[in-house]
Amino acid sequence: MGRTAHSGKARVPWIRFVSGLLILNPRSGSGGPEPAEVVAAAEKLGVEAHVLKEKEDPGEIARASNANVLGMAGGDGSLAAVAEVALARDVPFVCVPFGTRNHFARDLGLDRDDPLAALRAFDGGEEKRIDVGRADERLFLNNVSLGVYARLVHRREHHRRRRQALARLRAWAILLTHREPLGITIDGTPVESRIVLVANNAYVLELPSLGERERLDEGKLHLYVPGDERAAERFVIDAAAGRLQAAVDGEPAILETPIEFKIEARALRVLVPVVDGG
Repeated sequence: MGRTAHSGKARVPWIRFVSGLLILNPRSGSGGPEPAEVVAAAEKLGVEAHVLKEKEDPGEIARASNANVLGMAGGDGSLAAVAEVALARDVPFVCVPFGTRNHFARDLGLDRDDPLAALRAFDGGEEKRIDVGRADERLFLNNVSLGVYARLVHRREHHRRRRQALARLRAWAILLTHREPLGITIDGTPVESRIVLVANNAYVLELPSLGERERLDEGKLHLYVPGDERAAERFVIDAAAGRLQAAVDGEPAILETPIEFKIEARALRVLVPVVDGG
């Protein structure tokens, strides 16, 4: 940046084309390798690495890059912002598991305990096309939860700077004692439930816990309330309150109602490491 090339009297800025960019969230809580180790491994592959500073937006970093492969090393809540930029540009996305649970990485078939192995996707990885979901315009890769589980996530975030064990106990107390239904309609039909989950493809599900997804390219959303499951390409959820607390890929959010949920089938290009012998 800032350098110029000289050709006669003209001064032309150098344009640096980067083959790959990895954005790393050092606060995701991996418990695995140190951020510096991931950065070094990425750079060894010729991938530019950017470690997020406090309050930096990974989506903005991705949009400012001209990389032709965009990757994110973080937990589930960090991925969608960079995946959305990759989708808009029609360039491949690389997921590097560097969070606490890494559900999306698991469902992609990655080894959640080996983020360094996931980096190999930048170097001749296999491309897959997978579905993404949207809650209105907000992209999600895993699911959106409404109701009591979302309240748990909001309370956990509120207390995350306090002792973690105390925060978890308070969050689960909300989950176990809150008995009011959401007062919502799904596609115009009233539904009495304390929890609703809209998933990008089908889960093996035992509310409020999530199992795995066997595929990410079915082209269907799956909506779960206790005792009922529905599959469709679109759902509309409304509430008299005009807004609902939500957890979008595990991150707290407030969504204005009505919320239109829809699937974008096979919209996202994802690179995964080639399995040995594959």
